[in-house]
Amino acid sequence: MVHPQHNSGRLFAHWVDFSYRHALWVILLLLTLTGLSAIYTADHLGIHTDTTDMLSEEVPFRANHIRYLQSFPQHEDTLVLVLDAPTPEQSHQDAKRFTHFLQSHPAQFSSVYYLTGEPFFEKNGLLFSDLTELGRITDHLSAAQPMIARIVDSPTLYTFSSVLTEATSALRSGRTLELQSVFDAVSAAVDARLTGIPRPLSWQALLGGEVQKNAYMEIISVKPALDYSQIFAAEQSINNIRVTAQEMGFTEHAAKKLRITGEVALAHDELNSAMHGAQDASVLALIMVAAVLLMAFRSIGPMIAIIVSLILGLLLTAALATVTVGYLNLISIAFAVLYIGLGVDYAIHFLFRLKEIQTSGKSLAQALSKTGSDMGQSLLICALTTAIGFYAFIPTTYRGVAELGIISGSGMLISFLVTMTLLPAMQRLLPIRAKLPSPWFQSVDAMLDLPRHASRWVYGATVIAIIVSITALPHIRFDYNLLNLNNPHAESITTFQELLKTPEESPWYINILTENAQQTDRIAQRLRALPEVDKVISILDLVPQQQDEKSALIEEMAMIMGPISFSPTAFLTADQYTAREQYQALEKLAAALNRFITEQPGHAAVFSAQRLHRSLTDLLIHLDQFDPANGLDKEQYLRALGHDLIGLLPESIQRLQLALSAQPFVQQDLPASISELWRSHENVYRIAVYPKENINDNDALRRFVRAVQTVAPDATGVPVISLEAGEAVVDAFIHAFSLALIGVTLGIWLMLRSALSTLLVLAPLLLAALFTGAGTVWMDLPFNFANIIALPLLLGIGIDSSLHMVHRSNAGESDDNLLHTSTARAIFYSAMTTLVGFGSLIFSTHQGTASMGLLLTIGLFLTLVCALIILPVLLQTASQMRQKHHAAV
Repeated sequence: MVHPQHNSGRLFAHWVDFSYRHALWVILLLLTLTGLSAIYTADHLGIHTDTTDMLSEEVPFRANHIRYLQSFPQHEDTLVLVLDAPTPEQSHQDAKRFTHFLQSHPAQFSSVYYLTGEPFFEKNGLLFSDLTELGRITDHLSAAQPMIARIVDSPTLYTFSSVLTEATSALRSGRTLELQSVFDAVSAAVDARLTGIPRPLSWQALLGGEVQKNAYMEIISVKPALDYSQIFAAEQSINNIRVTAQEMGFTEHAAKKLRITGEVALAHDELNSAMHGAQDASVLALIMVAAVLLMAFRSIGPMIAIIVSLILGLLLTAALATVTVGYLNLISIAFAVLYIGLGVDYAIHFLFRLKEIQTSGKSLAQALSKTGSDMGQSLLICALTTAIGFYAFIPTTYRGVAELGIISGSGMLISFLVTMTLLPAMQRLLPIRAKLPSPWFQSVDAMLDLPRHASRWVYGATVIAIIVSITALPHIRFDYNLLNLNNPHAESITTFQELLKTPEESPWYINILTENAQQTDRIAQRLRALPEVDKVISILDLVPQQQDEKSALIEEMAMIMGPISFSPTAFLTADQYTAREQYQALEKLAAALNRFITEQPGHAAVFSAQRLHRSLTDLLIHLDQFDPANGLDKEQYLRALGHDLIGLLPESIQRLQLALSAQPFVQQDLPASISELWRSHENVYRIAVYPKENINDNDALRRFVRAVQTVAPDATGVPVISLEAGEAVVDAFIHAFSLALIGVTLGIWLMLRSALSTLLVLAPLLLAALFTGAGTVWMDLPFNFANIIALPLLLGIGIDSSLHMVHRSNAGESDDNLLHTSTARAIFYSAMTTLVGFGSLIFSTHQGTASMGLLLTIGLFLTLVCALIILPVLLQTASQMRQKHHAAV
């Protein structure tokens, strides 16, 4: 049995005595030091919210990404604006207006790309269609040209109804006409007007032979100005966009909407979600921790002393972080969580031991001296071993975790110093009262005592749990998807996931850099052969094939359309038809549809005709109910309906006429605003590779990335970074925990000078780690970039709990009494405060934070089981073995 060294015991006793005797000066000195530290920290501590900087630049995938951003800086830190409208004409108009606003503020938005709205693509867009598609459009234009010409001559609802009536009659007489899409589109527009939510008819869709969809989107990519000195670096830019969108009519309940996503918006929403979640959880945690401390000490004094010591230690640790690192990142900011979780452990153990000694009849001064002698060495061992565990993170390539290791490891030493200095001094102001354990804990004592009397059952259950847990270990997962950390209801997340579902719009694609056009073509051809790849785009694809043949078809379209022209400002302003005449024209159309449905029941267009007939019938009934006395203006209503049906025709004709002026071109004809996205000023070429699957799924992400890397090992982009960063984090933690285990083992052995004691300390720690890993499988809780930060806290608490129990046992405490000591109570209440404090994170809207709270809850519960149930049985067995050995000797 190894006893605490008398010299160290006397040293810690003198230390505590000094703090108690000079309490006022000690408190004033610590408050002054803390105040100066807080001022220094506020003035000099920076915040880095750029997550890419948290991994070493020497990691290959980071080096590839840095090279990519150096060649194409316009793709870094971008917002993606998604504009939705009922028709393609409206979405295009809105996107053009919004692009103009963004481009008029270059200081705030340095680069803006709306590729669909680029004049070059507006003019030459038809050249990118295949010959079959162009032939289909030609046929539709040929059929629609007479109707368009008549409507342009007389742009009224009356003319539109009359033309459609004549077309229906021609269809009834046997003429071949493609009217299904027209019937469906007109019916949808009429129904929308009847419901009070107008939805105009899209002539662009009709002329292209497409079925009109419910909504159309346009995408604008913009690079906003970011201020990393602020916590929310993009807040001003995002707010300006939202204010302008509101002014342009993009509101939550309007037919057209603007949504913001992209890497900057995702980071902004994630930080916002994490902070608000932490704030809400902090209030709940404060209440719950205070309740546990009151239940533990049944006095407000110890609770205040613990909270004050935590605040002072936290501020001193922040000052040390300012001096040693200079800033906090999104990982190292978790030092506060780790400090509170472990710092409260030291304070609770100190005060519980003090309270226990006082019950033996000693004065407060004598009890403090004895507490310092008894607890000093065990707390120092805990602080040193936990610090070693944190310092083991320093050599990793995951810079964010390495900096967390520096700060948290030093914080553990600060926590030890504050506990041994401030808590004795505060006993002058808030002395702890000697009280017998509460009846509630006496019942807990009895419950914890049961396993010791059923050691065989404990061993049996432990062996079974070990076997089952080992079988679960291969199924432990790491979630590489950064989207799963965020609030799933955030606009940026829902929009981003919607884009991911459509491969051609996917904002997650892989980028590959090449040196020349020949290499670009060779790699692109190999990538297109991969089953995981949907499409591959490079600057070579911006020059379409078969331009001469396509130009001939486009010229034919231009001849079919003829020189159609009109004044858009005068469109729909002529009121040569009365409301009665327009009503009658609609009646004639309904009658023509009815005759067609009756005479041609097997026609392919009959279902669409029936739908339009029902819509017109409802419209006519609705118009019959109009009463001028009630303020209902039939003429105004019909004018609005006419605008719904033909109001977008001018825009469609203008865009079509521009597209019909396309001419063959070569790569040198591409404007700089387009070519610079694919070929840098240093003649570095870029290839974009899009996935065939939705890579929001981790397995699909891995398949896509690994397939592309077989062709281009230096590929980069968000899919590559997510996968490689996740694996780098896993490797970093495996490396760090391996070093931590070695360091902690050596540290414990050197301080306890006993191989058996060292094994007894490590056994519950390793068992808790094994059970927690298996628990993540059974709870379907994968590790991720957020909850993996909980592992160092579980490591520290596991070390501390086991060390205190073994140290108390080695100090001569009998096995029968061990679970009835202040050490067992301190372990229990320390775990409870951490459990209720950080378990409250489960309710955070930030999914990463919530998963960290859940992992901590599982891990802490299992650590408590291992420390208070399994370890006492192991200590009892070890004691019995020593007794048998001594008896044999």
